[in-house]
Formats: sequence, C-alpha cells, structure tokens
Amino acid sequence: MREDRIEMSQEELKRVHVIRQRLEGHLIQKEASIQLDLSIRQIRRLEERLRGQGEAGMIHGLRGKPSSRKTPERIRQKVLRIYQRDYYDFGPTLASEKLWERNRIRVSDETVRHWLIVADLWKIKTRKRYRCWRERKARFGEMVQMDGSHHAWFEDRGEICTLMGYIDDATGKKRGWFYEYEGTLPAMDSLKHYIKRYGIPLSVYLDRHSTYKALGKPTIEEQLRGELNLSQFERACKELSIEVIHAHSAPAKGRVERSFRTDQDRLVKEMRLQRIKTLEEGNRFLNSYWPKHNRRFSVPAREDVDMHRPVPAGMDLSSILCIKTKRVVRNDFTVMHDGEFYQILDRTVGKQIVVEEHTNGKKYLSRQGRRIAFKKLQQLPNQGSKA
Repeated sequence: MREDRIEMSQEELKRVHVIRQRLEGHLIQKEASIQLDLSIRQIRRLEERLRGQGEAGMIHGLRGKPSSRKTPERIRQKVLRIYQRDYYDFGPTLASEKLWERNRIRVSDETVRHWLIVADLWKIKTRKRYRCWRERKARFGEMVQMDGSHHAWFEDRGEICTLMGYIDDATGKKRGWFYEYEGTLPAMDSLKHYIKRYGIPLSVYLDRHSTYKALGKPTIEEQLRGELNLSQFERACKELSIEVIHAHSAPAKGRVERSFRTDQDRLVKEMRLQRIKTLEEGNRFLNSYWPKHNRRFSVPAREDVDMHRPVPAGMDLSSILCIKTKRVVRNDFTVMHDGEFYQILDRTVGKQIVVEEHTNGKKYLSRQGRRIAFKKLQQLPNQGSKA
C-alpha cells in the first residue's frame, strides 16, 4: 500500500540546500543566516533537524494536519441546511448575523462565505471600482441626501411601493418611510418626519425629478418680480431656509444610491423574516430598524457639531410642507380647485387666496398666512342667485 507523500515547498528545498552546504563546511553559520534570512539560533535548529530526521525534518510539523481551530463538520452541514432553508438569497455577512441572532450559531462572515462558495451556493462578485469625487461634509446636518426608491419592498407579500430615504452626508445616519409613490406629498411628509426627528438641515441634495425641481419657465409675472419658477418642494424648502442642491447625475449622489442597494438587500430580507406586508407594518418596523442600522453603519463626523436647527416656536410645519396653489376669488365669493367649488364664508378677503393641500389629505384656504372659513359646494350656485 502506497504511503501518503508530502511534497516540499520551494522555500523548504532552499533551506535543505543551504543547510547541507553549511554541514559540509562550505558556509559558516553567519553566511547561512544571511542567505535564509534567519537568526543563527534558527540555523542551529535546522542543522539538528537535518542531521537527526533528514529532509523530512525540514517540513513544517503542521503540514497536512487539520487546524485545531477548524469548525466541526457537523456545524458546517447544519449552517448550510439552515442557509438553504431560511437565508437562501442572503449575502454571507447578513447570513452570519442572522445565524447568531436567530439560530445562536456564531460563525464569521468569511467562514460562511467560504462554505457557500465551496457548496456552490454563492458566487464571488467582482465590484466595479468606484471613485469618490467629493469629500463628506464635516458636520452632522450640514447636508442630507434624499431620494425615493420604487421597489418590491414586501416582495410578493404586498404591493410595490416607494421608500423615501434620507442619509446624512457627514455621518451616514439614515431615516426613511414607505409611501405608495414618489411625489410631492410623500416628499413633504417624509421631510416633516425627518425635521421632527433631527431638526431643520442646512441643505438637501437630491436629483432633478419633477417632484423636486420645476421644469417649466417662470411666468411673465414671476419674471417681472425677479422670481424663479419653483417646485412645491423647492418653495417649502425656501420657506424653511433649506438650501436645495440638485445633482446632475445618479453617480453624483452615490451615497444615497448605494444606500438603497444595501436596503434592497438587507431591509427586504429583514422584513421577510418578520412577515411584513403592508405600508403601516413596514413603517412601524422602520422605527426600530434605523437605530440598529445606524449603530452598525454610521460613522463619526469630522467635527462634533450638529448643524440641524430646531423648529422655531409657533412655526406650523404642516402649513409649510404642503401643496399651495393660488386661486382667484370669483364675484360670488367662490373659488374652484381641482374641479371642486368652495364657498368662502369670510367676505373681507381680497381677490386672491391660497388653497393648501396637506399631507393628511385635508384642504385649507388661507390669505397672508391666515386661515379662511369656507365650505365645499356640491354644485355651483345658479348664476342669478346671491351667494
């Protein structure tokens, strides 16, 4: 029966050659020490091993032996079974976390990655090199990146919806809320939630979506007054003294884009484990998810200063973060908005009023910041009747 053989490495063969030269008197110990980059004490040990054991003594004693730190095979098999049953599309890092949190099996992410690759359950992903063109802001609240991500967040358990996400540029702290779509009212409502949580940021960095940037040209009246054409979101930010910065491409706001890719992996799977299937359940889950996420992934700002401003006393955020539309008051003290008629009950108003559509679905009429009493009409009054 043929015995197992262990081949010597090139480094070991080199050592055998130099030590033989030393034993045959062709080299002194100092010369052998220099050639092998070893101490004289190590040279003496190698000489003793070569004399006593021959070339086999020059092979490392642990060669071919299993590591004492190797995880037992039964644990590997158990992890692979659990992965295929519960975490079949989880990445190695998230799978490692869940194995400890839910199954009380502590295995490093690199070990899980190696096991999955060997079992053909995970493919090595090559990443495209990303070049960061812009340094992070130095202070928390100095700039917040925001965007909406329309995705199957609840997979096949619920409707496709949008995550309105916010990520602080300096720290990477995140917040976000689920909505049915990405639009003006969800943008207003999510910003209101953000402000109530952290305060008013100095600036927001977002794309050129029609929700955030007015695409049309200013009216003649606006041009005469030297005003720019603003979207409803830009107008609300102006009232709050928040600078709006529009990115010219998706890579320019790479931090929030990469953040969404992480969410579409980790957050989706976290909600799958909790069997979450509705907007209401999702938003309740996010209240506990973001603090945990931020503890894991956020970083300290370069300067320990919070640039968020507190909401001034008396400021009504709901009356700012809403859709405001100017309407002309008719002679019968009615106004029309979105095909509906409203009867103004205060006859001291001027010729123009503002219709406010709030994020809770309610409508208000106002003039110069003052609410106006009104009622909704089922139909327009007859032309000959008095209002």
